[in-house]
This record gives sequence, C-alpha cells and structure tokens, in this order.
Amino acid sequence: MDIKAIQALIETDMLNVNELIHAQMQSDVALVNQLGLYIVNSGGKRIRPMLTLLAAKALGHQGEKHVTLATIVEFIHTATLLHDDVVDESALRRGEPTANAEFGNAASVLVGDFIYTRSFQLMVGLQNMQVMQILADATNVIAEGEVLQLMNCNDPDTTEESYMQVIYSKTAKLFEAATLLPAVVLEQSTDVQNALKYYGMHLGTAFQLVDDVLDYSANAEQMGKNLGDDLAEGKPTLPLIYAMQHGKAEQITQIRNAIEHGNGLEYLDDILITLTETNALEFAMDKARIEANKAIQMLKILPDSPYKQALIGLAEISVSRDH
Repeated sequence: MDIKAIQALIETDMLNVNELIHAQMQSDVALVNQLGLYIVNSGGKRIRPMLTLLAAKALGHQGEKHVTLATIVEFIHTATLLHDDVVDESALRRGEPTANAEFGNAASVLVGDFIYTRSFQLMVGLQNMQVMQILADATNVIAEGEVLQLMNCNDPDTTEESYMQVIYSKTAKLFEAATLLPAVVLEQSTDVQNALKYYGMHLGTAFQLVDDVLDYSANAEQMGKNLGDDLAEGKPTLPLIYAMQHGKAEQITQIRNAIEHGNGLEYLDDILITLTETNALEFAMDKARIEANKAIQMLKILPDSPYKQALIGLAEISVSRDH
C-alpha cells in the first residue's frame, strides 16, 4: 500500500485533525497565531497523527476521540521541532526557512511552550488519567533525549548504545505513544496495548535510523534540508559510529575531528567515501529494516482490515523512502 492510498483511508479524519489544530492555535497574542500557523502549515508527513488515526480505526473506533489524540500527538511533535531547531541552530526544514530563522530564537522557544501547554489542555479534556500519564511520560522522555543528544554532540566516543537511547527518547517514544493511546482509550486488552506500543516503538526507531542514513545519501532538495547537516552539527549518528569502528586510521581520525569541531562539511566528500567503503550506511539500513520487520510482526494480533494493512504499509515505506 503506497502513501497516497494510506492517506485516502483517513482523509476525512485528517481534515478534522487539521481543523482542530487550527482552532487550538488561536490566541489573543498575534505572534502566537503568526508563528504557530507558520510551523503548522509548513508541510511535513504528519506520520504521528496518521498512526494514531490508523491504530484507532484498526481497532474499530467510530467516535471522535482519536482526532483529539492525533492532534495532541502532532502538537507535541511540533513543539519539539520548534525547540530542536533553536538548539541545532537550523536554518532550513522541509525546504523552507525554520521558524527561528524567520522569527528569532526567543519567539520560537516561547511559542513552542504555548503549543506544549495547549496539548496538555486537550489532554485534560479527555478526562483519562492513563492518557495523561502516557503523554506526560513521553514528553519527559523526549526532553531527556534532547539533553542526552546535546551531551553526545561533538563527542566522537559516543557509543552505539547511547545513540540508540537518543533515538528511542527523541523519536520512537512519541511514535510509541501515538499508537498506544487509541488502544488505551478503547480499553483494549493488555496484549493489544503492548502490541501497538511496540509497533510504534520499532517503527519510530526504523524511521529515525533511515533519517540518519538519508542525511548522507538523500537528494537535498527532496529532504528539504542540506546534506550532511548532522555532521555539521557534530552529531555522532550510527553511520559515523560504525565507520569509526571499521575505517582506516586516517579515516577514523578525520571523522573524529569532524565530530569534535563541527567542521565536517569541509570533509564531507571524503567522509561520504568512508561511509561507502565501510558499508556504514548499509549497516544502518539493515538495522532499520530489522526494526520495521519487528513492527510489522507486532500487528499479527489485530484483525485484518485496510487500516491494519496501512500500518504494515507505513512500516514498509519507512525503510524504502528517499526523503
């Protein structure tokens, strides 16, 4: 199932999510409206709310709560993007100037806070303490992941274990919440809740692994950001960690220096050759495929439906995409 077929399945629900997003972004403060709508309207795959909607439909949900859950998940993701771009000093996202490039760092951080708190207002409206617990925990873990990534920046001795902890915290945790929440709200069995939780976790891990590979192999225009951005920020992602474990001495030294000093773009061409010679990108992709397959296996517990097939399709797309 391709992405257009998946989107068509939940088109009405996604329109309702977008309507709720715009309604909840309204504020008496003009800059909140302006910057909030800028980031919300800047495109993006909307993968996380899509997962929430599909999981709910796969469980037979007929009500409206899944729209609120999907909106909450997208708000948390949007807030993290605003804060991420300030921390990373990013100038480009999805091919457009970042909010901090357009409006400044202070405005981006503060509006990110507004969106975070708006998500919690929506949570309260659901009057479900377990939902609050899951989302509060997820938000806290995401924040921890951001701090851990900051600690790993410019550290060439970052281990694969530490890297995997970062991507679980920063990315997979919210995927996990996105697919678990519908099962909790619909009072599904523990087995179903765990299956959807781990589906999201494995899918989010695969998704981030592929993103880290694409930073060195994608078409910059398709990706909507510059090739080698992670290297320029001194981020020791899995391809670099693997290359340092398997490269020649001079290659290892070059990568270490690039990570330590954040000047990797000067040596990007050489480092791309090293990544190819050490099969570092293929190693990371293999790991991503394993995670995607684990995600698919988790769905065996669900009854067959177009929505289950769409969840399987998203796992397959996550490791076959080029942007």
